[in-house]
Amino acid sequence: MAKDRVKRRLAAIMATDIVGYSRLIEIDEMDTLGSIKRLQASIFRPTISTHGGQIMKLMGDGALVMFNSAVDAVNCGVSLQNDITLDQRQISPDRRMIFRIGINLADVVVEGNDLFGDGVNIAARLEALAQPGGICISDTVQRQLAGKSGLAFEDGGEVSLKNIARPVRVWHWMDSPTVGPASLPITDRPSIAVLPFEDLNGRPDETFFSDGITEDIITGLARFRSLSVIAANSSFNFRGKPTSLKEIGRQLGVAFIVEGSIRRVDQRIRVTAQLIEAATGSHLWAERFDRSLTDVFAVQDEVAKMIVSTLVGRIEEVKFQQSLRKPTVSLAAYEYYLRGVAHLRGYADDDNQQACHMLEAAVERDPRFALAYAYLALSRVALHGYADAPAEVLDDAFAIARKAVALDGQESVCHRLLALVCVFRREFDIAERHFRRAYQLNPNDANGLVQMGGLLARRGRLDEGLEWINEGMRLNPFPPSWYEAALANVLYLLERYDEAALALSELPNPGPYTHARLAACYAQAHRLSEAHSEVALVLRERPNFSTADFLKRVVVLECPDHRELLRQGLLKAGLPE
Repeated sequence: MAKDRVKRRLAAIMATDIVGYSRLIEIDEMDTLGSIKRLQASIFRPTISTHGGQIMKLMGDGALVMFNSAVDAVNCGVSLQNDITLDQRQISPDRRMIFRIGINLADVVVEGNDLFGDGVNIAARLEALAQPGGICISDTVQRQLAGKSGLAFEDGGEVSLKNIARPVRVWHWMDSPTVGPASLPITDRPSIAVLPFEDLNGRPDETFFSDGITEDIITGLARFRSLSVIAANSSFNFRGKPTSLKEIGRQLGVAFIVEGSIRRVDQRIRVTAQLIEAATGSHLWAERFDRSLTDVFAVQDEVAKMIVSTLVGRIEEVKFQQSLRKPTVSLAAYEYYLRGVAHLRGYADDDNQQACHMLEAAVERDPRFALAYAYLALSRVALHGYADAPAEVLDDAFAIARKAVALDGQESVCHRLLALVCVFRREFDIAERHFRRAYQLNPNDANGLVQMGGLLARRGRLDEGLEWINEGMRLNPFPPSWYEAALANVLYLLERYDEAALALSELPNPGPYTHARLAACYAQAHRLSEAHSEVALVLRERPNFSTADFLKRVVVLECPDHRELLRQGLLKAGLPE
């Protein structure tokens, strides 16, 4: 048989793939394969044919398709996604077929019924970058669409693709305006809608409570200026309508949805809440709150505050993890900011250095990004040992944090981080003023409550400080580990040494100064063998450690009596004077 002649030509290449194919096969292999064959026959082949495409290769979970026109390829991709979405609506979410599509325009080699070349590889890499149910195209394709398509693609910047020498600028499309109402753009900030909580008792006269909870959550979330929160009149519009969460997310242009329910039995009430990623339907967090109904409005306020604080923590964690999975090539200012904060919360040896680099990149790309400046100030201090940082570093951080407040005086986090820098500068009055301003702007910020409590403890107001810390820990049931450090400090000063030691032992990757504090706790609690073990760890890492130097450079306590109490514990443990 004669060999097919090798041909080279310019073509638009589409690569498709099924999201979670291996999981679907594991659940039910025969059903999955049958569904793929049905979709290929009923949607893929006729749609591709209608748009002038040629299927070059069919694989178990995807296809490689060639078009003469980039416009035809994109229109076909949109039609495929719309048709598949409609087809899968009646299927259980865990069994749905969801596709990713990548499209590139390039010179390719056609050999029989197969395609070769970098252009094909790029299409496959673009498919992997597409959102579930979305399309990712190269810049060469986007340029072909100018003036020929009403579709809106979002600029994804330049990305490095595996085994491709040069970065490729990519564009993203998600959901079509032809299916239902037009979708709103998802903002750079995490966007969220709170659906009206369902009253499971079905009493029309008691919807005031479920609606009150919902509106309180919306109001509380709106205080976090890092979030984009849909107003109640928009989210309440979906009450009682059989609309999928993905469709609600598309219509409202949000990445996250909160839904919940309320059930009342006698004088007990149960509130459930869950956080869902709109595009995938994935449940990110769920919690149940059981309360006595002694004061209905007090319960409403308490539960709403707890839900708000927890939601913010879960959303931030999701966004931080997403940012770390993205390549660092040409990230926008907001993505650099997310990555910087994620590093700042980490415990790797170079995390503080990486945080500085990322936050510097953020403010370089957006010189008016207040939050990025605020966290840059904190990262500079963290890199140099917090309170142990040289005076010039603290002065520089103070100037940066003040700039953040000047850029956005209504952002509570900017005031909070400026206050924290002031704590390390031993400027306690200024720190307390800005912590209180942060609280006025956002009383739902658990981090602010704990840091305020920490400051009050440093100032000698121990009982008041402990109240603030306990309230912050109550509002945030999944706290970062530094909460334990703040708690340990006030517990030690209250002479509750065993509890202080327990809190310090929760800290990951403790350094020599944490071991020194632990040694003091154990010594004051008369657990001398444990104290001596901690002393050995301190001296192994800091052979020249001295109690006087530690108290002067590192410890931030306003009251002389409290400094003396810590000094006694360190010396009793056996650390050098």
